[in-house]
Amino acid sequence: MKSRTLIYHFLFWAAIYILWIIVFRSYSFSLTKTMTIEFCYLIFITVDYYTISNFIIPQFLLKKKYPFFVLATVVIIILSAWLRALLAAQMNLHFFHTPSLDFNTLYLNSIANISLWVLIITIGKMIIDSKQTQQQLELLERERIKSELDYLKAQINPHALFNSLNTIYGHIDKSNQIARNTLLQFSELLRYQLYDCGAEKVNVEKEIAYIKNYIVFQRLRKDEKLTVSLEIENIEPNLKIAPLLLVVLIENAFKFVSNYSDKENKISIKIFTKGSFLYSSFKNTKELTELITTKGSSGIGITNLKRRLELLYSNDYEFIITNSNDFYETNLNINLS
Repeated sequence: MKSRTLIYHFLFWAAIYILWIIVFRSYSFSLTKTMTIEFCYLIFITVDYYTISNFIIPQFLLKKKYPFFVLATVVIIILSAWLRALLAAQMNLHFFHTPSLDFNTLYLNSIANISLWVLIITIGKMIIDSKQTQQQLELLERERIKSELDYLKAQINPHALFNSLNTIYGHIDKSNQIARNTLLQFSELLRYQLYDCGAEKVNVEKEIAYIKNYIVFQRLRKDEKLTVSLEIENIEPNLKIAPLLLVVLIENAFKFVSNYSDKENKISIKIFTKGSFLYSSFKNTKELTELITTKGSSGIGITNLKRRLELLYSNDYEFIITNSNDFYETNLNINLS
């Protein structure tokens, strides 16, 4: 993704450079001199654009520190124009051996040209970003409404459902503690999905509690040959996360874990936070026969997860899948700030 972005940026500046050579070529200059002049401008305009776009705008404009934004922008343009004028004067003197405009004229021309093109490119980029953000918000809103409608359509009356579960629980023989405990686990999972997951974000600690219940419930479905390792550490309080993201990867691990009779079958789950970042790893042993099945994405669950991550966290997450002959591992890291 980053390499593709770099290519796009390179192509953009290359196109700008070629455009300048075509439009501003003066037949009183050689083509080499025109290319050199425009390349000098390209260097300083590019540096100014990225400095303003990546530092000055986020640090001052977006934080509504308008005087600092204006001052920083003016300073960077004045400094780069002075350096460009100094470079142009030296190149005319030592490289082209032609009389140059006086330094003040070169300086004023540099300020005018650099200011104009930095302004055009920066405003153009801000307009494009604004439209993309608006489209993303509209898409997210449509997805939210659709999800809410789907949720409402699929929702069973919670009170009637829990009453039914209580009835079933009451009819299970008291000596059958495994069945009674399993039903209680299922009831807790269902309660969380029905009541807590309607919110856009939930407390990470609540999500962790749900994950623990889910693992216990899933563990009951597997035989004793499966080892499940769960490490949850340093969970920062008050962090919030979109519900039911991590459980998709846990479900995937239980679905594709190996079932060897003579080798270890293991699921390893690690979750911890550091500052506002949540780090998680889900790894399961797998059989060679599962290689084709699990290659690439692992079905609609992973596809939906990726889509939700794109909509909810944009560039604030990292999702890595490692699919080898012996194990399948997913790592999901999210900035929850």
